[in-house]
Amino acid sequence: MFWVGGGGLGPRAPAPSPKPPPSTPSRGLGGEFEGRAGDPGTKNSPGPLLNPPRILLTGPPRCGKTTVIKKVVELFPGRAAGFYTREVRERGERVGFEIVNLDGKKAWLSHVDFPGPHRVGKYGVSLENLHRVALPALEGAPDIDLVVVDEIGKMECLSAEFVAAMERLCTAPTPLIATVAEKGGGLMARIKEKPGVTLITVTPANRDALPARLIRMLE
Repeated sequence: MFWVGGGGLGPRAPAPSPKPPPSTPSRGLGGEFEGRAGDPGTKNSPGPLLNPPRILLTGPPRCGKTTVIKKVVELFPGRAAGFYTREVRERGERVGFEIVNLDGKKAWLSHVDFPGPHRVGKYGVSLENLHRVALPALEGAPDIDLVVVDEIGKMECLSAEFVAAMERLCTAPTPLIATVAEKGGGLMARIKEKPGVTLITVTPANRDALPARLIRMLE
């Protein structure tokens, strides 16, 4: 896995492993990083779509992850599928979150008035809506060039089906860009350690320039 902070991109210290092949410089966000030719997710990986980019955006709430994702979708020249979430406010108070897929379908993901056993904080979570609107957008198709997931968070990870879909996407031949909660266990922690993943922290200093740079990484 590679990590990008506010100022550049460099290798994250790997766990002990057998001695790797000699390093080959690869270009990434903010300059050069050391990657091995053939590593999943590096730009110089051989073979079309065998090692597609898998980019995770992280950072604290309200840092701009969803704004960056939406701008990437706007700039991306191919066909993208997936979903994003947005907060909904009434009279200035946040009452929940909506799921919006890239075909325009939307539904409540969570609401302060939702009953039931699935809860995150004060919000009841509708797994039914997640499965109905978000999961079909993650199934992929031969004509899809990019899968977009916003976000991999506590609410989404209440669904075993969502977790399984993300595990599949991490080995699928289609490029992936997703946002992931900065903190959390389970899939939220595990996906950051997947081979070939590039982890980028969104900050006020880099978020305006990120969309164009991410497009170059996805080319």
